Parts: sequence; structure tokens; C-alpha cells
Amino acid sequence: MAEMGAGPASPAGPEVKMAAAAAAADEAERARGRRAALSFAAIAVVLGLPLWWRTTETYRAALPYADIDGLGQLPFQLAVPVAVVFAPGSVPGDLPRPLPFKDVQETEISVNLRTSVTSHYETVYRSTTAQEEAALDVATAREADAALHPLQDASLGSLTVYVVPETSSLLPQGISIYVGKHRSALVRAGGGLAALRTRLRQLMQVMSFTDSSIAAALSDRTPDGQLGPDARRHLKSSLGYEITFSLLNPDPKSHAVDWDIEDAVNRYVQPVLDKLSLVANFSVDSQILYYAVLGVTPRFDKESSSFLLSAHSLPHVINPVEARLGSSAASLYPVLNFLLYVPERSHSPLYIQDKDGAPVSTNAFHSPRWGGIMVYNVEAPASPQASLPLHVDVDMVRVMEVFLAQLRLLFGLSREELPPEILLESPGNEGLADWELDRLLWAHTVENIATVSTTLTSLAQLLDKIGNIVIKDDVASEVYRAVASAQSAMAKLATGHLHSAFQASKEAVTSSERAFFDPSLLHLLYFPDDQKFAIYIPLFLPMAVPILLSLAKIVREARQRKKEPTKID
Repeated sequence: MAEMGAGPASPAGPEVKMAAAAAAADEAERARGRRAALSFAAIAVVLGLPLWWRTTETYRAALPYADIDGLGQLPFQLAVPVAVVFAPGSVPGDLPRPLPFKDVQETEISVNLRTSVTSHYETVYRSTTAQEEAALDVATAREADAALHPLQDASLGSLTVYVVPETSSLLPQGISIYVGKHRSALVRAGGGLAALRTRLRQLMQVMSFTDSSIAAALSDRTPDGQLGPDARRHLKSSLGYEITFSLLNPDPKSHAVDWDIEDAVNRYVQPVLDKLSLVANFSVDSQILYYAVLGVTPRFDKESSSFLLSAHSLPHVINPVEARLGSSAASLYPVLNFLLYVPERSHSPLYIQDKDGAPVSTNAFHSPRWGGIMVYNVEAPASPQASLPLHVDVDMVRVMEVFLAQLRLLFGLSREELPPEILLESPGNEGLADWELDRLLWAHTVENIATVSTTLTSLAQLLDKIGNIVIKDDVASEVYRAVASAQSAMAKLATGHLHSAFQASKEAVTSSERAFFDPSLLHLLYFPDDQKFAIYIPLFLPMAVPILLSLAKIVREARQRKKEPTKID
């Protein structure tokens, strides 16, 4: 019986070993699968996601947001160098100290709570030199102005005031202030220092910028209640202007109109544009339009046997005529239109009336920021049997006088009515005096800086609102250049360097417009985030599902192993 219990081993031993080996191989396979799934997940998270994020992110160069916001709050300081030169016998007895000496006067111009403008008049009081005394020893103020011109400070924005004795014959009787066509003036002495300073303040209002001109330049920041009636009538500052002279002949069968516009432009307009070339670039062209009629039917007046255009009908004239001009459609700059209208024979003569019903002496009117129209009547032939068409030679001198006056109005260079004791010298052929050019530069420099601030602020708000717009390095460099040029312009204004300040403001405007209108900033070229997800999910989802399922299986198996009891042999 004992031998029966000591028989051979059970055949189940090899099977157990094989099952254990299979289980070990299966566990190794599962471990390899877990390692592979974890490796794929790690590669996708550590390498794939950062690489995808980096290659699809929107590049946005840094912009000076703080400096852009500060441009709208920087105070304007306009420094005007003034020299008051006393001729022998004109020095007041109540001067505070002996000549020469300096005096500074500041005036605050209120615009709004965020913008302050300070006018800074740096006045130097001195006596005349020997050359200036010789220049003043002439018969008339005009001759003195011409002789003193080479001796003056030629810098833009500066003023020189010569004080002559009260009994001087240079100034006509009853005239106490003579304003020349350069940057100098003659002032009659008398009344002491207080009276002299009063006349100097009057002179500054004429020859330099005024509160109203600066407020008009900052019209975008100035409340409407503080603006004058003409504040929005002047042309906005621009890097260039296009001038178009048009001859409208609605009745070519009756009138064969001939105008020598080329010679008239060269003789009368070009000298003015040469002087204004410092302000902007100008281009001039001309055209003749046949069968172009006014959009308003004039009223016939029996008493005068003429046709009349009333003041309230004038605004309705421009739109129909402008449709025929076609000059502003392809222009990058503002277009100034000057129209000479020869009325048809059935509506001749044609006269323009003002608001009071009186005929306008020039028979012309101008539209703010657009141009002007002049009606040129043709004399009726002496004989009713005269052959048609009548040959008409336009008097270009009379026409150009009107157009140049309208051009001055468009640029805000109209001369206001002054007290009778102030005499202004005619600018002559040049069309505007040197000090008028300075007034224009003061206003345009301030307006350019304000325009740059507005443009860059709008650009910064747009880029901050739409975060997926690409900001390229060249756009950022233009923004930085615009900010630096605007800051430089304001610094130059504070030191009285008008010319360099204006040039810096033009550079700022150019850079800001290049940045604002850069084609890469068109937000329609970019997709919002929800569209990006709609594009990328079909690509990433097939790859991500197996990895996520494998990770979920690994987590489940790990939890099961924790729950199973540990076997102890």
C-alpha cells in the first residue's frame, strides 16, 4: 500500500508551466502595449502639440501701446521766437531793464480735458543795428520791408517787429501797425510799454496762429460749441492735393469758348503752388466738358431781363456737376475743383444771388473742402443775325483772381477784417505772404500730430480687439517710427523749430497710414477660433481616438490590479 502512494508525478505539471509561460508572455505583451500607448501619448503631448501650436500661432510683433495712448495726452507747446527791435527815438521810458533783454509770455488755449495747448512767446528786445537803421531810412513802409528782409531771421515761424518813432513818416497817417509780406512788421511807438504790448498782441493774432486756428486744427478733439462757424470749412491737412480746372460749355452750338488755361496756371497759380510746395505736393490738370448743365433751373427775372440762381439753390448745383467731373474717383489725395461755367444761350445772362438777394460781385461761389464755381456770362451779339457759334475769349485775369481767392479760402488763408490802424501789405504775385505760410504750417503741424494719434489709437484698438490678426515686423516698425516722429514733432514745436516740426509730423502721418492700411492687417484674411477648430478636429480626432482609448484601457487595468487580492504561496 505504501508503494502505491510513491508512484510517478501527475501529468498536470507541464501544463501549469505552459499556462504560466503564456500568462507571462501575455502580460509582457500588455506591458509593451502600455509602453507603446504611453510613448505615443507622450510624443503627441510633448512634441506634437507644441509643434502644432507653434506652427499655427498668429505672429504678433510688440507695439508701443503705452506710447500710443500717451500721444493723445501730451501737451502741445507752441514756441514762437519774436524779436522786438527799437529804432533810435522809439525806446519806451518804462522798460523794466536796459536793452537787450528777454521776456517770455505764455497763453493757455483750452481744447478739452485731455488736450492742452500752450502758446509760448519768447520775445527778445534789442536796438537796431547799423544795417537795420539804414534799411529803415527810406521813404515808405514797403521799401523798408523789402530792405529789411535780407537782415531778418529766415527761420519759419519767427517774427521780427520794428518799433519806429511816433513821428516817423514810414507809416501813413492813422496807421500804427504795418504788416509786411515777409516775417516782419512796423509798429509806431507811443504810450509806453503797456501800449506797445497791446499792439504786439494784436500783431500776434494777425501774423501767427490764433486760438481759433488751433482749435480748428484739433477739431476732432474740440467740442462743437467751442468751434467757430468756419472751423470745418478749411481743407484737412494732407500730403498732397490735386487741382482740377474745368470749363463747362453746355451749349457748344452757340458758344465756341477758348481759354488759355496753361498760360494762366503758369502765370498766376504756379507761383502760389511753389510757395505752398512746402506744405504739400500739388498736381494740376484741366478739362473741357461739353453739354454739362447745372442741376438747377435758374429763375428768370423780368425786371433785369436776366436769370438768377438764389443762394439756397447753390448746394444743388454741385452734385450733378460733380458726376461729370470724374476726377476724384481715382485720386489718392483731396481734389480741389474750380469750374468755369459758361451758361447756355437760353439762360444768359446768369447771375448768382447771396442770402439777401443781392447779386454777388464776382458771380461765383465756393463750397468748403470741394472747390468753387464761377459763372462767366457772354455778351449778346450786337446783331441777332450773328453767325453761331460765337467765339468767346475768356478773360483769364478776372477768372484767376476769383479762383485764387477761393483757393485761399479753402486753405483758411482768408484775411479777416482788421481795425483801421492795421495795414496789410499785398502778397503780390506769390499769392500769400511768408507769415501766412507760417500760420498754415502751425495749423497743419498740430493737425498732423492729432491725426497720427487718432490713427494709431484706432489701429491699437483694432489689433487688441481681434487677436488673430498678424502683426508683421515691418508694420510694427512703421508704428514705432510714427510714434517717434510725432514725439519729435511735438519736441520741435516746443523749441520753436517750425520747419523741422512740420517735416517730422509729415513723416509721422506717412508711417501711421502705411501701418494702418497695410494689406496684412485685413482681418477677413484670418479665421476665427471656432473655424480653426472645425478645420483641425477632422485631422486630429482619428489620431487621438486610439491613443485616448489605449490610455483609458491602461487606467482600467491599473485599477483592476489594485482591487485584486495578492496571492501568498
